[in-house]
Parts: sequence; C-alpha cells; structure tokens
Amino acid sequence: MSIDIEVIKPGAQSQLQDLGRYGYQHLGVPVCGAMDEYSHRLANLLVGNHMDQATLEIVLMGPCLRFVAATQIAICGADLSATLDGEPMALNRRLDVPAGAVLAFGRRINGLRSYLAVRGGFSVATLMGSRSTFVRGGFGGHLGRALRKGDWLQAADFQPAGALPDLPVVSTLPSAEITPLRVVLGEHWAGFTAEAQALFAENSYRISPQSDRMGYRLEGPALARSQPGELISEAVNFGSIQVPPDGQPIVLMAERQSTGGYPKIGHVISVDLPLLAQLAPQQALRFVPVSLETAQTLYLQREQQFSDALGAA
Repeated sequence: MSIDIEVIKPGAQSQLQDLGRYGYQHLGVPVCGAMDEYSHRLANLLVGNHMDQATLEIVLMGPCLRFVAATQIAICGADLSATLDGEPMALNRRLDVPAGAVLAFGRRINGLRSYLAVRGGFSVATLMGSRSTFVRGGFGGHLGRALRKGDWLQAADFQPAGALPDLPVVSTLPSAEITPLRVVLGEHWAGFTAEAQALFAENSYRISPQSDRMGYRLEGPALARSQPGELISEAVNFGSIQVPPDGQPIVLMAERQSTGGYPKIGHVISVDLPLLAQLAPQQALRFVPVSLETAQTLYLQREQQFSDALGAA
C-alpha cells in the first residue's frame, strides 16, 4: 500500500530528483540529479531513507501538497517559508504529518532550492538506474516533467522511523553579499592572460538570469585567452568553469552536457557546489583558488560525516 499526495498547486519547476543518472553520458544522456546534493541527502537521512531515494526539488515558489495518509517528512535547503496546516515548519528536522495535512510554501527567505523527503521515498520507476527528472528529454521522475496542478504523487507505505542520530547540519545557504566559492584551477589556466588570471581570482561575478540546471552564466570582467584557437572537445563535470569567446564564465551544473570545447579556467570544488546551487540570479559570487589536496580533504570530511550518521542509525 502506498501513500497518496495530491498536488493542489505545483509551484515553479517542482520535480523529483535523486543522486543522478550515471553511466550514460557516452550516449548523450546528462547525469541530472539534485542541484544541492547535500540538502537532498540530508533530507533523506532525516526520515530514515537511503540517500539515493528521490526527493522533490522545489525552486523559488513552492507547491501546495495534501497528504492523504499520515507520514513523516523533512525539508532541507532553502528557506521558502514552509508551513504545515498553516503552522511554520522547521528546516532540517523530521516532522510527523497527520492524514489530510497540507504542506504549503510562502515567500523566499534565503536560498533557491528546497528538498522535500518523504519517509519511504517517492514511488516512481527508475529509468537507466535513476529516478531523476530530465525535463528537456521528457523522461524520468514524474512523467518526465515538473509537477502540475491535479497531479498525484505516491510514497511508500508509512512505517515510523526508529530513533535516528543527531545529524551535523552544514548550511548551504548564502550568508554574505558576495558568496566565496572555492575552486581548483583548471587545465587551461595557463592559456589565459595574466590579467585574466588576476581578474578571475580578485573580482566578483553575478549570476545571469539566463541560468538554469544545465549551467550558470556569469556576468563580470571578461577573461581573455593568451592562446586563442579551437580546442578539442573533452569531458566536463559538475562545477567546471568554461570560458566561451565572449570571456563571460559559465559554471556547468547538474544537467551539464557530456563534453565541451570551451577552455576550463577552473572547477568549483565538490563541497561548495550545494552553496552555488542555492544562489539566485543577480546574486554575486567570487572565486577563491585552493589546492587539489584541500578540495579532496574537504570532500572526505563531508563524506565521513554522512558515513558516521549512517553507522549510528
């Protein structure tokens, strides 16, 4: 038996995501997955789910959902003024939801993306090993698209979770007017002028409104190459910072293409990608170069936190 969830209002681009669709990039299928992976994983852990269960990624304007039967939920990531039956709902905590309760969202306080996890996980079929929605391709998640008014979602039959450990919560929300993002210098760094290298490391950029789940276009000082010419297309990653001919950087995101021919001046480190995913258009950021060893150490520390939490569950 499953739990039915009615979509009273869909919100803006509310769609199911998990940790991504790996193993098919050679066929041109993007990885997709949660933009803020940390908040997605945390929400699942809080309700006793495996971290790869699908969550509902909620962007800017949240949906209004009615739970037909009792369950447990958690919301992590952006503060979008979530309420349950009109009462404010705390973030980063597990909450009991009675039958018939209505979850709604209000104005944006901080961040861009919230992640809703339901005890047992959303019941959607896997496609190429993932439940993630790819809207451009029209597949995955719930009917290959964002939610619409009148849709029904289903979650696994509710079974109360046992005592779960206290989880260390690291905020992925911006806390300064200009958000610092740590980067590892890219393989084409030496191909940029000394002036461009200084501009990259010392100036700020704003996120363009022409940004989406595929890439964040940035507006700021143009970065010139010292070695113009065409490059052979090669693999790109979540966080790769490409510089097209106009000199305005593009940071590749969850729905990035599989290869790219623009030079890569740097890569946002893995632990800072959730913070980047929470920045909205017109918000400012700056790049802070760090060593590869620092990036790896920070990543291993974060993964150890998740491992410790799973081991204590």
